[in-house]
Amino acid sequence: MSALAATWSIAALATWGVIVRPWQLPEAIWAVTGAALLVLSGVLPAAEAWRGIAHGTDVYLFLIGMMLLAAVAREEGLFDWLAAQAATHACGSATRLFTLIYACGTVVTVFLSNDATAVVLTPAVAAVARTAKAENPLPYMLICAFIANAASFVLPISNPANLVIYGNTVPPLLQWLPCYALPSLIAIMTTYIMLRFTQHRALRQTITTDAKVRPLSFSGRIAATGTILTAVVLMGASALDQPLGLPTLVAGGTTAAIVLLLKRRAPWRILGAISWGVLPLVAGLFVLVEALDRTGLIRLLGAFMQDAVTWSASGTAWASGVALALVSNLMNNLPAGLIAGSTVQAAHSPPQVTSAVLIGVDLGPNLSVTGSLATILWLGVLRREGLQIDAGTFFKLGLVVMPPALLLALAALILAA
Repeated sequence: MSALAATWSIAALATWGVIVRPWQLPEAIWAVTGAALLVLSGVLPAAEAWRGIAHGTDVYLFLIGMMLLAAVAREEGLFDWLAAQAATHACGSATRLFTLIYACGTVVTVFLSNDATAVVLTPAVAAVARTAKAENPLPYMLICAFIANAASFVLPISNPANLVIYGNTVPPLLQWLPCYALPSLIAIMTTYIMLRFTQHRALRQTITTDAKVRPLSFSGRIAATGTILTAVVLMGASALDQPLGLPTLVAGGTTAAIVLLLKRRAPWRILGAISWGVLPLVAGLFVLVEALDRTGLIRLLGAFMQDAVTWSASGTAWASGVALALVSNLMNNLPAGLIAGSTVQAAHSPPQVTSAVLIGVDLGPNLSVTGSLATILWLGVLRREGLQIDAGTFFKLGLVVMPPALLLALAALILAA
């Protein structure tokens, strides 16, 4: 078998394993196995595999920082306190609770990233459902998955994939907002309407009106302050065009350290609450993309995109946005974003096409459970909370929710150009 055929075969099998999870094995096992086979078979030199792993350093640091924040917040009762607040303000209305959680998810995604929504907000929503004594918590849990992607291009920091696509040329905030504000608003509102429509029967349930709101402890207030300050730090880093990984890790680590010192606790419980398996998953995906890059895929796609733009820039934007939305569900939007980012940079694509690609990569994953890293993280949190949703059920929802949001967001982007 040629090196080209071996690379594509191994990458395809590894991607299939991540998506399907045969024998219920964790996604990370398939990504790491694929990366190891590429090196052991000789089609990818070890040095280049390490280079691929190194490309993800900022993402690893970002994820660790966010997971630290989530673990501290959970331990110090911040989620339970927020849950009681939400249940109280819902005034017994399951629909009002749905809207409150959706608004909260939008804010968290915009200012702390879609991964934070999956890791930080999902346990809080599970606590909300328990506190409100909801008979069916699934409608509320689904919010965390769908808004994590729908609101992920409001700001550059809202999704690590945004930084991957633009590389070192991320537009300043004053350029970003005019471009993405309207498409983002449309994506958020359309996703809300369609998700609410799919859950209207489940939202006929009753919820309690007698939730007791206990005062938040001092350490809980520190966890809340640390989360807010992390959002401020990320906004500042984005405005200064700086990597987000290290600031997130420092903010999360500092918050955890202060709480542990005040309570004189060892860190093992918090460290044990972190989903460490997501790190080798991401690393394996970076290696797979590095191997595909060696096959000449980026050069081929770049040349094809240049030709397409010459024929029609708006047509290329439409096609690219829709294609990346679908591809992101076939191979996860992180590797899809890495390939797409390299392609648009190699092709020197006009801003309209690059923006359409970003919307496809960010919003498209709302079609399947493995479309984005945020949704994979969300699945992991769901399992820890004792909840399950099968891929088929999510896909049926995605078929209703994602396409209208994607097409309307792309239309707003292209017609405004």
